[in-house]
Amino acid sequence: MIHFPRKVLADELVAALRGQTVFGDAQNGLFLAAPRRTGKSTFLQADLQPALEAAGAVVVYVDLWADPRRDPGALIADAVARVLAPRLGVVSRAARAAGVDSVTIAGALKIDVSKIGRIDGVTLADALRALHGVAKAPVALIVDEAQHALTSEAGEATMASLKSARDQLNRPGQVNLMLVMSGSDRDKLLRLVNTNGAPFYGSQITRMPPLGPDFIDHVAQLVVSQRPGLAPVDTHSLMQSFESFGHRPQFFMEALGQALSPLSGLQGVRFEQAVLDAAHRRQRDDEAQMASEYLALRPLERAVLWRLLEQGPRFRPYDAEALHFYREKAASKFTVQQAQRALESLRQRTPALVWKSARGEYAVDDAAMHRWFEQSTQAGKWPPEDPQGELLLPGDESAA
Repeated sequence: MIHFPRKVLADELVAALRGQTVFGDAQNGLFLAAPRRTGKSTFLQADLQPALEAAGAVVVYVDLWADPRRDPGALIADAVARVLAPRLGVVSRAARAAGVDSVTIAGALKIDVSKIGRIDGVTLADALRALHGVAKAPVALIVDEAQHALTSEAGEATMASLKSARDQLNRPGQVNLMLVMSGSDRDKLLRLVNTNGAPFYGSQITRMPPLGPDFIDHVAQLVVSQRPGLAPVDTHSLMQSFESFGHRPQFFMEALGQALSPLSGLQGVRFEQAVLDAAHRRQRDDEAQMASEYLALRPLERAVLWRLLEQGPRFRPYDAEALHFYREKAASKFTVQQAQRALESLRQRTPALVWKSARGEYAVDDAAMHRWFEQSTQAGKWPPEDPQGELLLPGDESAA
């Protein structure tokens, strides 16, 4: 898998995080949303992190999906400790040599030298302040898949701690803690900023620009450098393919590799057309999979999911309008308890179809389903129809 560097975008975001842009609020937190598999994490680690380091910042990167079962606060604390420990090691050795039991960091925070490298008894805000004090440099904390923190009370408390750390460390004209929160679903990430009780209320969600024509030009140059006989490359067709793949470089590059393989068996067909055909097949397969998952649901589950897709962040599962909607779409009357069971069933499926925050907010687990719903609705193909007709499953609420 090739890496296409996005230095210009990374440098622009660094300037915004440092408060060097005339307008903008990134110095109070940068919230980036991008669909899954579109290169977000690669950009954060391979482009943004080096750019921040080149600007003199100490960078801590943590992916909350690395271990979804662990407390997000523990994951972030571990990441801070890994960066802090080597720096405190020097301080620790000097303190021990002088017979000192504790060291003072940043003029106020005392840390037991026997616990250096661990977060025992030290708050997340204290650990970040210690890292800033020891490094004598701004700290940039990148939290990938930050929306996962909202699924537990501990995770929400972690976000509140980060907001507190930001307020303690930053001053007008001086940014000592830069926060970058990324997520694969804008609707979920929005819950960090859009209500009075949200930890970063008032901040804005920014859609990360997808890879585009410059990426395709880069790929075309690589193709020509290895296979000069294929010049000129039809970049317009490749761009169409990339868009059909949902701007997902992994799937695009896989299809390109197969089309360029000597084992592809292509005869009389340009590789660009083969990639475009593969993109259309992938699109049809993805849509067919989502339709199959939807049709496998019970009538009430379908109605609940339909309502969630239609309402998005405005979804209220148990109000009078929602219950009327369920009754209309599933042709039967339902209670709040039945709707609750349907929502829980959608959450417990593998893979899950519905996501729930610690505050009882709901969203579709995979944002791609929103795009499928919108495209199907615009094309007049919603709801999906089962070619075999409706089958009544044992236990369906609609059988009552």
